[in-house]
Amino acid sequence: MVVHQHRRRGRRRGRAGEVVLALGTAAILAAASGCAGAAKGDDRPPADPAATVRGAADRLAKTGSAQARTAMEMATGGTRVTIRGEGGVDFKNRMGQLLVMLPADAAGKDEHRPITELLVPGALYMKNRGAGVPDDKWVRVDTTTLADGNLVTGGATDPLAAAELLRGVLEATYVGETEVAGTKVRHYRGTIDIGQAAKNASPAVKGALEAAAKGFTKDAVPFDVYLDEEGRLRKVRHRFSYVNNGVIDVSSTTLLYGFGTPVKVVLPASGDIYAGKIAE
Repeated sequence: MVVHQHRRRGRRRGRAGEVVLALGTAAILAAASGCAGAAKGDDRPPADPAATVRGAADRLAKTGSAQARTAMEMATGGTRVTIRGEGGVDFKNRMGQLLVMLPADAAGKDEHRPITELLVPGALYMKNRGAGVPDDKWVRVDTTTLADGNLVTGGATDPLAAAELLRGVLEATYVGETEVAGTKVRHYRGTIDIGQAAKNASPAVKGALEAAAKGFTKDAVPFDVYLDEEGRLRKVRHRFSYVNNGVIDVSSTTLLYGFGTPVKVVLPASGDIYAGKIAE
């Protein structure tokens, strides 16, 4: 199933749209009938919360790498499902790998094997894609052609893109101190502009964010972000919305931990990339 989003400046179509994952969003929603703690108290807030949040992506690049957990919650018509992922990201070399797990069907049975995703500048590779793709083959998608820049399509926002979005902060307020996974953090809340984030983004994700800026019906995206005492991004949640047979609200959360853990991403050989037709 392909996610189609209404655009303010036209819609791009092509073969890339046919191989977009979207993780069977509509089917999952139809079949499914069905973190951080409260602030402990305000400390002295930073002089410029917006500038502090905008610098989070640069701090990650200096950190090098981290382990990541993702959760993408989709809600429409009173039905809510969550797609989870886990893996690692090399922020220095701009590469990552996630194992994305789809929710079970209404009967509690797994409908799909976990999907391995490789995240590299300008591209998303998927294995166990399903939809007629052989199990030993990969599907490659050019993320700069996706209407959402792969902020939603892959079932997990690329942790690198999630951080780069913060470069587009319009306004931010300091909420206070709390904890994320046992780590003391500072909580900020505000709104980003996808178009502004694309202008300020690093070359690795600029093209994808430029596509997202054209594809979403709204540029403004609310966020909550949690930075540790070293200014490292520990958790970020973005709330997107798009139209696909009704409004679908998406809450995408990325949790980072295990900073410095080596992350190795090996891209598939050209012969291992599926070139056939992808069923929707």
